Amino acid sequence: MSKPDTSPVETTSSGRKKIISTAGGSITMYAMAIMIITTILSLRGLPSEAKYGVQSIFYYLFAAICFLLPFSLVCAELASTWTKSGGLYRWISEAFGPRWGWTAMYFEWQMVIIWFPTVLMFGSASLAYVFWPETFDQSLASNKVYTFVIAMIVFWGATFNAFRGQRSANKLSTMGGLFGTIIPGALLIILGIIYVCMGKHNNLPEIPFIPDFSNAGTIVLAASIFLFYAGMETQAVHINDMKNPSRDFPRAVFLSIGVIVLLYAIGTLVIGVIIPTDNINLLQSLLVAYKGLWSSLGLDWLGNVTAVLILFGVIGQISVLVTGPSTGLMAVAQSGYLPRRLQYVNKNGINKPILYVAGIFVTLLCLLLIILPTVESAYQIMSQMATIIYLFLVLIIYASFIRLRRTQPHKKRGFRIPGGLFGVIITCAVGIIGAVLALILSFLPPSQITTGSPAVYVTILVVGVAIFVAIPLVVYALRKPSWRNPNAHFYPFDWQIEGRRPDQVSKWAVGYQPSEQEVEDAETTAISCHGQGKC
Repeated sequence: MSKPDTSPVETTSSGRKKIISTAGGSITMYAMAIMIITTILSLRGLPSEAKYGVQSIFYYLFAAICFLLPFSLVCAELASTWTKSGGLYRWISEAFGPRWGWTAMYFEWQMVIIWFPTVLMFGSASLAYVFWPETFDQSLASNKVYTFVIAMIVFWGATFNAFRGQRSANKLSTMGGLFGTIIPGALLIILGIIYVCMGKHNNLPEIPFIPDFSNAGTIVLAASIFLFYAGMETQAVHINDMKNPSRDFPRAVFLSIGVIVLLYAIGTLVIGVIIPTDNINLLQSLLVAYKGLWSSLGLDWLGNVTAVLILFGVIGQISVLVTGPSTGLMAVAQSGYLPRRLQYVNKNGINKPILYVAGIFVTLLCLLLIILPTVESAYQIMSQMATIIYLFLVLIIYASFIRLRRTQPHKKRGFRIPGGLFGVIITCAVGIIGAVLALILSFLPPSQITTGSPAVYVTILVVGVAIFVAIPLVVYALRKPSWRNPNAHFYPFDWQIEGRRPDQVSKWAVGYQPSEQEVEDAETTAISCHGQGKC
């Protein structure tokens, strides 16, 4: 059960209550950097980049410069300008209307649903490495039936536990982040340094720092780095809580990028030092690396203990993400984008119908284990599909930013991309080109792992993505006035208040603030518009 809102309120002349913000200046530059780091940093994907050896550092830097940095700046400007409730939904609806705002929210939810099987497979592998001996660990982690059964037990167990409320899940997630990510991450780096200092054998191949781009199949795995850096759109909403966002947010972004790239690079290289490139497995190599590191110190059993910590981290991560995306989706769906029977919330504030829908999606996706040749190939295709959906969302955000710069040029912005128009052009050009390049690569089968028939691999990706992209558009087209929750109040968009279309240029002067009556009239008009199916 969520905590009650204790923010101070004031009553307007029309009798409405308005929350007074008291958080201004509460987040420092260092605090924002930590928030970004903890949101983005994860150990699970390191083995996929370890296949590239020292070239992985190039890819980490490339993705940071061409994706994380420009995307962070764009999200910061959007979040600091359109501060009313809705976040991502409001940004995109302000630019293109509710159809695409709803679609973007659905993409964010769907991306997490597709991501679930990958982390569940990784959790199954972690559980396998809790046991002895090592040969048993590897064979068990590669078994399709074992992986599917454990994945279903963990996911549905977390789902049923979530029905009890979010508070316990949040506590489990916090503990899981500490003991399942931060501590194992620090251990990986420290043990790696000790391993190298001891003069142990180094398995990193001698290859150039700059990759060979002539063979697209060899760089497909690098596209998944874009998903490593996902999550900036969730942290950018806190920019208005910074005292001097124009100065401190870019600094926080640069600091966090430096730390994230450094930790990812070191962790990846440690795995490459321990395990020969040809033997790296996307699911098991992180756990094998820990075993090798502890064995070099004569403490083999601590490899199994580390596997327990990582498994705990996976459970904590799943427990909070089971409900998180669904909560955001339902906040928007109450405006009339899903049937009322799917909007039911139990006494603990949890939307059970949507969690069941998510569970069906996850179960069906996990069944790909039966179709694809190996657990590793199923893991890879789920990662690629989640990356593709996320990159579609990223491109929609860029398009919204560009349109809002044109339609609302005089809107007061708490943060602006540095460098004026030139800075905007460079930021958007670099970000969009990087996202499109990663999107194209994500449809290709990687040459480093066995994925079965390339035709089957690509077909699954294309058909799956087509279905997931079509679902929100079909739902929007079929929506009915009865789907709208009469108790849901959503602050109208600027174009609704002004009485214009989203693609028309705003006539508001710099710093204009609509009156309470204008807002109320716009809200009434929006409700009527939706009731007629015209919004």
